[in-house]
Amino acid sequence: MNPSEWFTEEHSGAGSAFSLKIKRKLHEEQSPFQHHEIYETETFGNLMILDGCTMVSTRDNFLYHEMISHPALFTHPNPKKVWIIGGGDCGTLREVLKHPTVEEAVQIDIDERVTRLAEIYFPELCESNNNPRADLKFIDGIKWIKDAAPNSVDIIIVDSTDPVGPAEGLFNEAFYRGCFAALSENGMLVQQSESPLLHLELIKDMRNAMKSSGFAALQTLYFPQCIYPSGWWSATIAGKTSLNGFREQDSANKLFDTLYYNVDIHKGALAQPEFVKKALR
Repeated sequence: MNPSEWFTEEHSGAGSAFSLKIKRKLHEEQSPFQHHEIYETETFGNLMILDGCTMVSTRDNFLYHEMISHPALFTHPNPKKVWIIGGGDCGTLREVLKHPTVEEAVQIDIDERVTRLAEIYFPELCESNNNPRADLKFIDGIKWIKDAAPNSVDIIIVDSTDPVGPAEGLFNEAFYRGCFAALSENGMLVQQSESPLLHLELIKDMRNAMKSSGFAALQTLYFPQCIYPSGWWSATIAGKTSLNGFREQDSANKLFDTLYYNVDIHKGALAQPEFVKKALR
């Protein structure tokens, strides 16, 4: 296809590729950490690319942002303090701050340019950036966790890129041990865990590392994500205690709008496909 008309991300390991037809390139730059590209597409709105990989589009970002946020926030008994490691496009921050119990949401992303570009090209994702409960820090999330005081946060959401480059250190036992120590009694770690179709070994390794770090309960949930490899994505929740406390009534009576998440989606996302069950035994 003509590269001036289509953006294509190739997945050589899977023998596949994903393309979106573009109208024009809006921006390109190299930060100290990543190569940034922004496109206007014909049918998916604006598209952010980091190091050649699709990150967020106007049309389908709600799927990811809602599912990495609300299932955990409606499972924790009383989430007051939330840290978001990564999440520079600020969509996860927006979803977290929809919960009235949250008193403080700290977003820690090493690359400030992701946020500044999102403010220009995805302003709807950044509408909570000036909320008095929001605190945006542009520092190393791994160091933030390493230096954190014990029992200082209720939920940690790792909204990261793939486990390469700046995000590589977010997918190992040492990082999970730091998260475990920083979390309060009923604390939860939530991390995007790639595609169950293409990256099942990664999910298995993540879950094993979380268990070895002391987490007592694990849930991997599944949801569509059109612009990511295979179109099928996941997030994994690790709890210091039980994850059986879904506040179903609070979810059903939520005081804010969502486009994808609801009670039935929450329950259905936790259903394990047979091939995944076998692999994770």
